Amino acid sequence: MPSFDIASKVDLQTLDNAINTVKKEIQNRFDFRDSPVSIELNKKEFVINVEVESDMKMKQVIDVIISRSIKQGIDSSAFDFSKDAYPSGKVVKKEIPVKNGLKQEDAKKIGKAIKESGLKVQPAIMDNIIRVTAKKIDDLQEVIALCKGGDFGVPLQYENMKS
Repeated sequence: MPSFDIASKVDLQTLDNAINTVKKEIQNRFDFRDSPVSIELNKKEFVINVEVESDMKMKQVIDVIISRSIKQGIDSSAFDFSKDAYPSGKVVKKEIPVKNGLKQEDAKKIGKAIKESGLKVQPAIMDNIIRVTAKKIDDLQEVIALCKGGDFGVPLQYENMKS
């Protein structure tokens, strides 16, 4: 039976390249001259730690992170900007977690949307992926179109298509 997997993951090397590009751009910008800026990627925990001197510069750094990540092929919804920046001495710090892997509640939401669509497919949640099987490949392609059109708050990849 034809099947494919729905996953949500960020390639660590691509993310690292995007953060290095952000560092270079911030270093070369005139408005960041002589101001302390620190952007670090914690590769084990998938967290970006940012330290700047003001809230305005924090917003500018976040804009650069989003634009450079999109150019590298990382969806902007992969970043969780919900945590507020907090002052620490003379700098403002912010932790930006990167969503990697489907959480259980997101997987259930996607599975429910697929079931409610009325397509003759069977979604199965397997750890941090959703495996979708069907009798026809056309049904699987409709599921992909449905997921691309839906807003689930996480970037989705479609892999392991087997016929």
